[in-house]
Amino acid sequence: MAGHEFSEPADRKRIADQMADPEAAEETRHSCDPAFQHGVVVGFDGSMSSERALAYAIGMARRSGSGLIIVHVANRLPTTVWAGCEPPVFVDVPDHRTEVLGLELACADHLSEVPWILVERGGDICHELEEVGREYAADAIVVGSTHGLVGRIFGSVAGRLARRAQRPVVVIP
Repeated sequence: MAGHEFSEPADRKRIADQMADPEAAEETRHSCDPAFQHGVVVGFDGSMSSERALAYAIGMARRSGSGLIIVHVANRLPTTVWAGCEPPVFVDVPDHRTEVLGLELACADHLSEVPWILVERGGDICHELEEVGREYAADAIVVGSTHGLVGRIFGSVAGRLARRAQRPVVVIP
């Protein structure tokens, strides 16, 4: 069983309608497949550390007999558009990397061992991973460790998530 869920529709009008009615937006956001309740959430961006986290999460889901919720937090780039004499407009440019990752994951043999879904979110990685974990009542969140200068300066995703998460966080080196 494979597939993916996109929390934000491609049609911007539907997003605007949801913002006008917060209860409808909340209901849409929490409509998750019950087959994945108490599953394993894993952050995935295609990097080597996220590949290792995915491999560990697959084994964890297989051993516990649960589903795997693969989360890709897309880069949403705020872009300013200047339209002649009008004031600048900020446009949310979507990251199409999720579609590519979804195709790669659909072709992966090692994912045939467990039921899985791919969830795309936009925003802060730590917040979105914890939010998906809460929505699915996940038993754990698995992430890869961050190495490098950016992680040292701003703090790694794994470290920030481990400090604030309401469920176990497994950090894979």
